[in-house]
Amino acid sequence: MQQETTPIHKTYWIKLVTIFTFGWLVIYAARTILNPIMGDIKQAFSLNNAQLGLIMSIFFIGYTLTQIPSGILGDKVGRKTILVPSMLIFGIFTAVTGTMPSFFLFMFAWLMVGLAQGAYYGPQYALSSEAIPEKHITLGSALINSGMAFGTSIGYFISSYTVQEFGMHWRVPFFIMGIPVLILALLMYKVIKERPKQITISNESVQEPFKFSSLFKNRNLILAYIIIFCSIYGFFMIITWLPFYLETERGISGAQVAFVASLVPWAAIPGSLFFSWLSDRLGRRRPVLIIMLPLAFIFTISIVMFNNLWVLYIALIGYGVVGKISTNPVLIAVVSANAPKHALSTSFSVYNFIGMTASILAPYLTGYLTDLTGKMATGFYLAAGLLIIGFICALLLREHNKIKVS
Repeated sequence: MQQETTPIHKTYWIKLVTIFTFGWLVIYAARTILNPIMGDIKQAFSLNNAQLGLIMSIFFIGYTLTQIPSGILGDKVGRKTILVPSMLIFGIFTAVTGTMPSFFLFMFAWLMVGLAQGAYYGPQYALSSEAIPEKHITLGSALINSGMAFGTSIGYFISSYTVQEFGMHWRVPFFIMGIPVLILALLMYKVIKERPKQITISNESVQEPFKFSSLFKNRNLILAYIIIFCSIYGFFMIITWLPFYLETERGISGAQVAFVASLVPWAAIPGSLFFSWLSDRLGRRRPVLIIMLPLAFIFTISIVMFNNLWVLYIALIGYGVVGKISTNPVLIAVVSANAPKHALSTSFSVYNFIGMTASILAPYLTGYLTDLTGKMATGFYLAAGLLIIGFICALLLREHNKIKVS
């Protein structure tokens, strides 16, 4: 079912970029409040490292499960219809998670947060891809993506300061995060409009029925799926386990953990904007990915390969500049250019579904490997190896028509 068009102001896309940036900010902040308090949760529920990693894996199972259904429903009944209720559920269950008395109930509530967050990606990027002018598509997506970086850092600081600096209970950050999520859901209800009037779909694409299988027959889409999987694995391994790694193997504690761990998301902001600008400027995505992925490999192994703290800081900053947050806008442009225009929500949901399966594996597998080998470095080396696979896939991308940028 094609959604009705809505007349909009020419600055609507800027409003949309702003509100979606805040959307990713609260999503990532809600996720990362968990990371600095993993030690507290481990002690409260008497967990081993594998069980501790399972908390985030369960969350990402929920997040991944709702990717494709929300994308398909968004294309059928309206993207706004999916986004607003899911944000309300997200906000409510974030607060509820902080009240759960047992490990099982805690996991259930956290799973519900993941299910609600999973409905955001496809409808959001479908709306923004339709509204943002083509010449600004990668940069616009990067601005939206910057919310991920800000949110990651803010989440670290909320938990580190409330619990470790101010001595509050480890449950408090969950209550704090529920409030801005609910406020943002109301703002989305007021600001977001369905398909803008100036967005038109050709008669040919309307007449030709969308086949789900077509998303797995396009060479560039398949390569984008593999690259994002490899990139996301390393990213979620790092943001999930980095605070714990800094405390247990580098002797860094308290608010300093939040500062050091935040080097990754803060560095990602200028990195994402620069590489997105470069991609738009070149009118090409492949050359940019070929630069970023090998550098991400080098910085990932450098985090654990050297004992010098300054090397650690440089590696974290370097990974932030070229890692997943910076790679994602470039890959979004690849998907946008190759996906059926009348099924963008579904296309982005499939892309993120495949990528986010890595987020299920990374936290648990890293914890398991740590228990098995006694060293967290093993998980970092595995993540680095996957980036080599992503680099090979980037080499195989085919680009024909250069995008004109005025």
